[in-house]
Amino acid sequence: MTTADHPGGHNTLTGIMLKIVSVAVFVGMSSCIKAAGTVPVGQIAFFRSFFAIFPIVIFLAFQGKLGTAFSTKRPLNHIARGVVGVCAMGLSFFALTRLPLPEAITLNYAQPLLVVVFSSIFLGEAIRVYRWSAVAVGLVGVLIISWPELTLLSSGAALGDQEVLGVIAALAGAATSAVAMLLVRNLVQSEPTATIVLWFSVTASVLALLSLPFGWQALTPLQAGLLVAAGFCGGLAQILMTAAYRHAEASVVAPFEYTSMILGIVVGYLAFGDVPTVHMLIGGLIVVAAGIFIIWRERQLGLERARTRQAVPPQG
Repeated sequence: MTTADHPGGHNTLTGIMLKIVSVAVFVGMSSCIKAAGTVPVGQIAFFRSFFAIFPIVIFLAFQGKLGTAFSTKRPLNHIARGVVGVCAMGLSFFALTRLPLPEAITLNYAQPLLVVVFSSIFLGEAIRVYRWSAVAVGLVGVLIISWPELTLLSSGAALGDQEVLGVIAALAGAATSAVAMLLVRNLVQSEPTATIVLWFSVTASVLALLSLPFGWQALTPLQAGLLVAAGFCGGLAQILMTAAYRHAEASVVAPFEYTSMILGIVVGYLAFGDVPTVHMLIGGLIVVAAGIFIIWRERQLGLERARTRQAVPPQG
């Protein structure tokens, strides 16, 4: 067994912090894509994947692992993760260009719940009632935030064709992304973080480039700059996220995806002039409270495990 299989309190908190930072960078990435306007999904995916390689290469050079980073004994696993990941990426980008930013972010919150469920069913991770409760409370907060804004939940409001497609794509992307997270969880058992991220970025770049004959468009300098920035943010966030899953179980880390809603409110107000509603503020407090409860609970469990190890004398 590795420490990733049974993380202690310290490793768990490290994983949680890495996840929160990665979420913040991902929100920056999404904001750049949203600000770039309507661009073909394949073109967005290429910029996101190709320019993500640059911070990864810098990260590898800093670690002195650039020469061996692409080496792996599990190429098919990496390719499978890349195919699933680029599908999830394309679906989420499609939704992002068809829906308002708060709606696109909110619908993506189906993913953390699915990760918890899938990790319990397929990975056999033990999910305590406290964690299930925190996830449920977090989802209630998300629903409170989204209830007045999601046109899908607004009585008597008709969805336009593009919005219907956006909602379907967002939910399908959330499910596909949950599968991708499980594949990452499997890979971290034997593969370095940088190798996982590098293989994903290269695979996704190649797959996205195949969409070129289907109608890429000429970009303005501002659009190109925003998409390049999105790629850099995506690469950095991918490194942080993959490292988070190395330090803690997927079912522990996944609920902290909810923090992107709070960050989305701040970015939406500062960058797009979206004023947070009472529903957003109340729901946001509930989401934050759920996250803080998980941190507190895992810290208590870590202290209990440490006391148990001290109480049991070494054998030999």
